[in-house]
Amino acid sequence: MKKFPKHLTDAAFTVFLLAACFALCLLIQTVCGAHTLIPAIFILGTFLTALATNGYLYGILSALASVFIFEFVFELPYFSLYFTITDNLVTSVIMIVIACMTCTLTTKIKKQETLKSQSEMEKMRADLLRAVSHDLRTPLTTIYGASSAMLEAGDRLSAAQKQKMLQSIREDAAWLTRMVENLLSITRLDDTNVKIIKTSTVLDEFLDAALIKFHKRYPEQEVAVELPDEFITIGMDALLIEQVVINILENAVCHAKGMSILSLKVSVLSGKAVFEISDNGCGIEKERLKTLFTGYYQTENLPPDSRRSNAGIGLSVCAAIIRAHGGTITARNLESGGALFCFTLNTEETADEQ
Repeated sequence: MKKFPKHLTDAAFTVFLLAACFALCLLIQTVCGAHTLIPAIFILGTFLTALATNGYLYGILSALASVFIFEFVFELPYFSLYFTITDNLVTSVIMIVIACMTCTLTTKIKKQETLKSQSEMEKMRADLLRAVSHDLRTPLTTIYGASSAMLEAGDRLSAAQKQKMLQSIREDAAWLTRMVENLLSITRLDDTNVKIIKTSTVLDEFLDAALIKFHKRYPEQEVAVELPDEFITIGMDALLIEQVVINILENAVCHAKGMSILSLKVSVLSGKAVFEISDNGCGIEKERLKTLFTGYYQTENLPPDSRRSNAGIGLSVCAAIIRAHGGTITARNLESGGALFCFTLNTEETADEQ
């Protein structure tokens, strides 16, 4: 849906509220003959305009317009302006003062909210940087140590030892590649001007492509897939949503100790495609559930294999991607054991209606 500029929205709201106040005052005066309530109604309209719009302009314009309408239409002599009358002058000043005070207060509140949001964002970035720096240390150390040993030991290493070191280097390099992909996604989605380009994507074809990529990384891990019978198309950035599916599946492989079943189920509910990825592993620690999608979980006390899985960064990327698509993402432990990750996307029909 196309968004109108903020100043046009504010102008339309101001005009609408003035018209509503005028109609209400006219109704009260015609039906009830009550005149004393009219200034209060215009003052309320001025207050609401100043509260709902940005800056001072529309609140003050509303106050001036209210004064003009009140003096011209509802004050004796009708259809004339007599600001020299004390009551009229006092009422006009009160309206303008209320508008200025309300605009000042709301502007200060909005500035404080902006500063608070920026402060929280800086803290999140700092925490993310610390987490990334810590997680990068282990694979880089492994790559450096293995390559140095091969260069220094030379022919003294057996073929099996060389093969093992090369395998370790390749795995850590692949992990670093995925880390960089995740960080690039975070950087891209952190831009407030970013626009997700959605294309019509067939659900079955999309999942086939995602699972092929996953099986290239984990050829021995089976994934039980359950899809709806009907033909489903979803407006999405297919590469980004593929990353979500792969990150969550990879998180289960790396963290769900004792897992023997990994499943992916898609259903349609109220115009939304519901993706559920579950396992029967060890579940998720309660403390970690609170910050699972932020990427700021403390990893210092985790074993090396857990740190290398990059679950925190990967899941924070998932959350950012799903939010950018207008969906939701959650995680919880299953009563039968294991964890369930669930995210939703609007189907193409729902997106068209919106």
